[in-house]
Amino acid sequence: MNQPCPKLVVIGGGTGLATVLRGLKAFDCNITAIVTVADDGGSSGLLRKDMGILPPGDIRNCLLALAEAEPEMTALFNHRFSKGKLKGHCFGNLFLAAMTEMTGDFQEAIRAMSRILAVKGKVLPATLSDVSLVAEMDDGSVVFGETAIPLAKGKIKQLRLQPEDPPALDDAVDEIRAADGIIIGPGSLFTSIIPNLLVRGIRQAVAEAAGCKLYICNVMTQPGETDGFDVLDHIQAIQDHAGPLFSHVLVNTAGAPQDVLEKYAEEGKYQVAADLEQLKQAGYQVISGDFLARGDLARHDSFKVATTIMEFVGSRLRKPGAAT
Repeated sequence: MNQPCPKLVVIGGGTGLATVLRGLKAFDCNITAIVTVADDGGSSGLLRKDMGILPPGDIRNCLLALAEAEPEMTALFNHRFSKGKLKGHCFGNLFLAAMTEMTGDFQEAIRAMSRILAVKGKVLPATLSDVSLVAEMDDGSVVFGETAIPLAKGKIKQLRLQPEDPPALDDAVDEIRAADGIIIGPGSLFTSIIPNLLVRGIRQAVAEAAGCKLYICNVMTQPGETDGFDVLDHIQAIQDHAGPLFSHVLVNTAGAPQDVLEKYAEEGKYQVAADLEQLKQAGYQVISGDFLARGDLARHDSFKVATTIMEFVGSRLRKPGAAT
């Protein structure tokens, strides 16, 4: 009997989301990435300010992760200019900006880049509204902007969007509701993952969706966002902002090499501690194991994570009525 081709929705932003997509691309599945649009730094921030478009950087990363075009074409869209007035800009960002200006439609720009790169799946912004992140810190101060929040080096108490109630992209909501599996993370907790869930339509769709749901916790803490956080702290932050959305959690329990950990420690980054018994007592079903990529970076291995996602969703599809 042939296995069904599952419909997967992956929610997040930044390099974490791209890592998962790159692995899933190798499998027989329908993929939709739902991406945050609150970025205000780097090339994306400049284009957002100068042209009034949604930040293209995370969208570009996801499109490239799902691309099946020739390597030279992918490299072109990922090329970052090193001098002149275009220094710091990525060609893919400029392409999305140009197509948006030509068509007046950011979604059409994404579709055009998808066709050129032979993208497997869809990449959708969580909202088409021009949103910014606002963080209320534990000391009562308020920090404005995605880039400024981790630089504040404080403990984030509450995150919100400005404007506070942007409409969700209808296509994104439809994909969530139709999904067999919904994957949240990995990625920067407060600046890549939670911003998607602050969009009420996205949050409600995830909560109400019949598909199974899995949260992938980060391998390392992030300075200014998750200092001192263990796995349960990551989950609690999501729940504080979006309510209970999932009961299954993927956790890396393999230790990174000591030299890698020492390098990260110099930047204030540490491996996220995982107390599996604590997670189980809190009611979560844990998928644990070695999900680390080999090399000098402490990050998820795309293929290991994707394989586990496919096994997780596949097992739920074989058991109709299983809890999410």
